[in-house]
Amino acid sequence: MSEAQVISLGCRLNIAESERMRAMLADAGEVVVINSCAVTSEAVRQTRQAIRKTRRANPDARLIVTGCAADIEREQLADMPEVDGLIANAKKLDPRAWNVPVDVAPLAPTKTRAFIAVQNGCDHDCTFCIIPQGRGKSRSLAIPEVLREVEQHLELGAKEVVLTGVDLTSWGHDLPGEPKLGALVAAILDTFPALARLRLSSLDGIEIDEALFELFADETRVMPHLHLSLQHGADLILKRMKRRHLRGDAVDLVQRLKVRRPEIAVGADLMAGFPTETHEHHAENLSIIRELEIVHGHIFPFSPRPGTPAARMPQHDRELIKARAAELREEVAKVRASWLASLVGETLPVLAERDGTGYAPHYARTRLPQGTRAGDIVNITVRGIEEGLLV
Repeated sequence: MSEAQVISLGCRLNIAESERMRAMLADAGEVVVINSCAVTSEAVRQTRQAIRKTRRANPDARLIVTGCAADIEREQLADMPEVDGLIANAKKLDPRAWNVPVDVAPLAPTKTRAFIAVQNGCDHDCTFCIIPQGRGKSRSLAIPEVLREVEQHLELGAKEVVLTGVDLTSWGHDLPGEPKLGALVAAILDTFPALARLRLSSLDGIEIDEALFELFADETRVMPHLHLSLQHGADLILKRMKRRHLRGDAVDLVQRLKVRRPEIAVGADLMAGFPTETHEHHAENLSIIRELEIVHGHIFPFSPRPGTPAARMPQHDRELIKARAAELREEVAKVRASWLASLVGETLPVLAERDGTGYAPHYARTRLPQGTRAGDIVNITVRGIEEGLLV
């Protein structure tokens, strides 16, 4: 290995930040960076596993760890013999932290989609979540800065821009005038009429402002793909998580959107086995998958994070949690299979990736004909489904 590489774990925000680090460290020589995740105990285990695997593959490289786990699990990671150093999460995009000249930090050559981190940190105190300790208070990128970054990515060939953040719908509350996320999305679309596709990562449904709702409902360049930070389908569990929405809020939002734009595909984060979750609560978690028609499910088993209120609550047996998570995944798979089958016969505009697949607007992954050029948006008529892919 002769140049720096960055290995990204966890969320889309990490992916966006990894792209910037990769560009910033282009001339740094034999350096490997693990951009870590700490959202669950399993994520930390995977971080440690990635560190060991990366060291075996790169015995002579300087191995640096950053990301949330580098703050939350700092001592444990620093004690690993494979690790040469840690960079605080808040400093990882500062060239000075890496001894890189400040003026040498261009954007990396864009892939087909550009991930742009417009917000970081979180001001909420969900009882299960450790991320505010690793990301700090909510901070927003001002509209002119976002527009500048979008323009750079478009010049590098991006056809789709994905806005990301730890708590994306809180964007703007710390800026003058406290603008809402809908204002940012409108500014991007108005400034760049040639931008073909704009996608949003995970959203807190209760914070979707009216302007953003209208853009989701009517603007064809905003992709019909709504991913909700839902977490659970039972009101009592949502209250114990200290979430700010109830089941009915999510149901109402999705119903109102689908009346206006029926093709919207719903994704959601759902947690299995939260402390005090009864069989009845789990049944409500299962039922919301079908009620919202969740076709992009991110299911994760609860794992206690030291320092959080949920870690002090009565815990479920790990095998029970795993079994409930498996049932949630199975239910999502059933709903997804039915949805994919309903797309057979449709003609969809698909953004081609470099691996021979691509994504339709509602994020259905599609196998593409040989010779399709990465970055092109091609119209594909769906003839069937193979191994979970439209073909």
